[in-house]
Amino acid sequence: MAKHSPVAMALFRKRWLTVVALLVMVSVTTAIAFIVRASLESSCDCRLYTTNQKRYNSSPGSAKPIGVAVTQSPLSFMKSRLVLLVSHELSLSGGPLLLMELAFLLRGVGAEVCWITNQRPSETNNIVYSLEHKMLHRGVQVVSAKGQEAIDTALKADLVVLNTAVAGKWLDAVLKEHVPQVLPKVLWWIHEMRGHYFSLDYVKHLPYVAGAMIDSHVTAEYWKNRTQERLRIKMPKTHVVHLGNSNELMEIAEDSVAKRILREHVRESLGVRNEDILFSLINSVTRGKGQDLFLRSFYESLQIIQERKLQLPSIHAVVVGSDMTSHSKFETELRNFVISKKIQNYVHFVNKTLTVAPYLAAVDVLVQNSQARGECFGRITIEAMAFQLPVLGTAAGGTQEIVTNGTTGLLHPVGKEGIMPLAKNIVRLATHVERRLTMGKKGYEKVKETFLERHMEERIAGVLKDVLQKAMEHQRT
Repeated sequence: MAKHSPVAMALFRKRWLTVVALLVMVSVTTAIAFIVRASLESSCDCRLYTTNQKRYNSSPGSAKPIGVAVTQSPLSFMKSRLVLLVSHELSLSGGPLLLMELAFLLRGVGAEVCWITNQRPSETNNIVYSLEHKMLHRGVQVVSAKGQEAIDTALKADLVVLNTAVAGKWLDAVLKEHVPQVLPKVLWWIHEMRGHYFSLDYVKHLPYVAGAMIDSHVTAEYWKNRTQERLRIKMPKTHVVHLGNSNELMEIAEDSVAKRILREHVRESLGVRNEDILFSLINSVTRGKGQDLFLRSFYESLQIIQERKLQLPSIHAVVVGSDMTSHSKFETELRNFVISKKIQNYVHFVNKTLTVAPYLAAVDVLVQNSQARGECFGRITIEAMAFQLPVLGTAAGGTQEIVTNGTTGLLHPVGKEGIMPLAKNIVRLATHVERRLTMGKKGYEKVKETFLERHMEERIAGVLKDVLQKAMEHQRT
């Protein structure tokens, strides 16, 4: 989710109407939505970069309009600093997209930013090409993961950010004997919650970096305990940084006209009516994200509605994050389940996409059904709350730090034990419109208080200052 800075209303309206017009002209299938976004970025990103500098007074000599207060970015101290960002991959998953957002925030205040993708595919696919093009257009230098340029950049950088635990393998593979020189200026940004990431192959250097940044308190505690118990190593100073919604997303979420047009268009493409009630799970289709259990819950909710003879508009399940080309075993299971239960008319699979806003505008409730230890944070949760959607989430991981149970959404257990509670919660929100709307409004208020881009910038700025201070102290000694 790329970052869009606020601009003059007239300019925003003009550009937004252009986007809407394009969306209306094409199908909302993911492949075409992705192409539309890519085609717009050449003009859009240029505006974003220049307006990001207008938003913040990052240049001491910049002119200030008389009587207009100029806000300084919390990250303005990063101007002219060299930052190397190392990602384990470049894809549409949460980790790489978050690191890209950090890259654009740093570029917006005048930092020099270099990007390395450690596991880059040998043949560039459309997604990698589009994301790299986007970074290059925003002034981010893309550097090969291997070779002398990568080593030189790491040694010269003021700050090195490793993104995800898996990125740790890059240190020994590329830097080799230079690793000790680089570790004191490394910030390790960790998003993982799965047990197999606790391997010394990935994180043996973790105790020696300047700091770790983790997206939720529950994940930070989990990493602290598991590294000590399983690996016998100690975590570095760890900073918990809750994420925030991009300005771009908030602009759309707060534009009632744009939301109405997107809602009508997406619903038309799905073949559902305006009055139908849509429950959506927006995540990569994998077992850990719980699409299988969500569909079982959805089926059970249909049974409850039928047994109680409830008079309701049709309810639908929308699974966004599918991959129409891979046809994985898990996705085949999902589709076979839908067919076996004869609910094809009520379940819709949508291909994975960067453009989640149209779907958030179109649905009524977000389902966050990540299993096991849940999401580290779950960015889609706060994005849905920005669109005033209530959230039905698992009582696990970072979701518990976002969703206030009974106020901004309803929580249910993970695993098979959560199937019937989620089904009942689906029926509860389907039958109580006022409660659904009230929860959505409360969620939006919480976003405005805690989960905006400026909140995330402030939190990250505090971490970067601390890491830079440690790096300078180590250099002096």
